[in-house]
Amino acid sequence: MKRNLFLGLLVAVQFVRMDASAAEVYPSKPVQFIIPVEAGSDGDVLARPFLHKVSDMLGKPVLVLNKPGAGSSIGYRQVHDAKPDGYTIGWGAATVATNKLQGLLPYDHSEFSILGGYATIVPVLFASTRTEKPFRNVEEVLAQARARPGTVSLGTSGVGYIWWFASRELEEATGVKFNIIPQTGGAGYTAAQVAGGHVDVGIMGLGPAKAQLESRNIAFLGVVGSRRASAPYNNIPSLKELGYSVSIESTHFVVGPDKLPKDISDKLVKTFEVAANDKEFQQFLVKLDALPTYVAPEQVVKNLNQQKVVYRDIMQKAGLLKE
Repeated sequence: MKRNLFLGLLVAVQFVRMDASAAEVYPSKPVQFIIPVEAGSDGDVLARPFLHKVSDMLGKPVLVLNKPGAGSSIGYRQVHDAKPDGYTIGWGAATVATNKLQGLLPYDHSEFSILGGYATIVPVLFASTRTEKPFRNVEEVLAQARARPGTVSLGTSGVGYIWWFASRELEEATGVKFNIIPQTGGAGYTAAQVAGGHVDVGIMGLGPAKAQLESRNIAFLGVVGSRRASAPYNNIPSLKELGYSVSIESTHFVVGPDKLPKDISDKLVKTFEVAANDKEFQQFLVKLDALPTYVAPEQVVKNLNQQKVVYRDIMQKAGLLKE
């Protein structure tokens, strides 16, 4: 009797151990992915096909939740405060560093787990075709802005977003003064404002603007960088070609709560690297004029550290530095 009882207890313990072991396999349930910008923005447009690849590889759904607002701080806060178990992660960009400079968050990228970059975007200068006198090229824009400072309205994403910094760098590089009108969110809002003729020109990535570009509500004037766009827009010059030393890029990466367990972090980093290098996903990026280049976590951190110095200077000149 005692022997049977002992054997029964031993079997029960083995089953408990097996159950515990099975429960430890990550992921065992859907993963929530927070995107702190609105649907239709650069961050949203590029993240979704990437996450489809990630979901297939993890074997569990990756559920997208858009949490825009307050310079992306709402979404970042939700990721930062989540339990570090790998079931809440999210999209990251320059704002994860600039939020602290603006006083929107008490922490920056150093208090997140940085899990690797999957796409890099170069901004484009677009003009509305619905204004009284639509601009046909970059030189026309700069000529009016130089002759009549502040009369050319330039729509961009919210203060502290990467394209807002691009607009400030464009002013400094060209020596002109725009009427910069930040939108309440990301590039999706900017695309709508330019397409509706509410602003003369706008700076954003190609993704959110593509539908309006194909509908001819906006015109592609130039790349705010050192290289031309991919075909069929490779006939449009870059600002660098026109003699203006301005180049800014936005790398999109994945963030998680600080102190993710190493086994979970390692699995996610490897998964993101493979998904970012997927040929189909890279072809999608090229169509939206994004650079299909995987960026390792340590390089993302290094880039953010360097960029934060530049962003701090720009925000200080604008009287917005609060760190």
